[in-house]
Amino acid sequence: MIGEQSQLDLKPWIKRFPGEQGTVRDGVGEHAATIVFPHAGGAAAAYRGFALALAARGVDTYIVQYPQRGERLADPAAETVAGLAAEILGAADWARLGPLRLFGHCMGALVGFEFTRLAEHHGITVRELWASASQAPCTVAGSRPVPTTDREILADIVELGGTDASLLDDEDFLELLLPAVRADYRAFNRYSCDRTVRIGADIHTVGGRDDHRVELDLLRQWESHTDAAFTFTLFDGGHFYVDDHLDEVAELVSCT
Repeated sequence: MIGEQSQLDLKPWIKRFPGEQGTVRDGVGEHAATIVFPHAGGAAAAYRGFALALAARGVDTYIVQYPQRGERLADPAAETVAGLAAEILGAADWARLGPLRLFGHCMGALVGFEFTRLAEHHGITVRELWASASQAPCTVAGSRPVPTTDREILADIVELGGTDASLLDDEDFLELLLPAVRADYRAFNRYSCDRTVRIGADIHTVGGRDDHRVELDLLRQWESHTDAAFTFTLFDGGHFYVDDHLDEVAELVSCT
């Protein structure tokens, strides 16, 4: 693992979960390496279970850590989604991994989309983008802005679920959480993308049937952003449906 990280020249805030040997599918000797982009305010640790599920299926998986959390607590927040994507693109020699697969949840899918646009410009192949519980890029600018005050952010977190309720009563935890969420929400509110912007990678959308944040129509509109294949899959659950379907989602993602 350390040798591989050295070859890729990975920043220490990129977490690698090596795929287990002997799990070959698709008639191919290896899976596409997968990069996981967390949701707004989300830390890399929140996707450890998902990364382990992918690794168990032979997928080399990398989770990126955004600024303002974890070991990057003191790093300045990204002003824009595109700026965050550019920072991640420059954080490793991704071309060494061959064709990439990206998985982004909510705002993470937008980061993955912008990463793909930049990667294609630099000759790095992204084979597919999995957009999870995320509205399509072209719909963001016309949507209601997400909140940025402490009180409104906390209410939004409670409504979305996915965070241990006991932690939300912990002032020390909130002192760390709220600045990270605010930074990501501000970047999200600044985001804009025309419907005509397309990528060459396949786009696979996945969501929860009871997600009240991302309506199904907003999820479906990802189709307008690809020149390749598009799929649409739903699971039972809300915005953080993945937490209840780790193995099923990992199986779906790793089989393409």
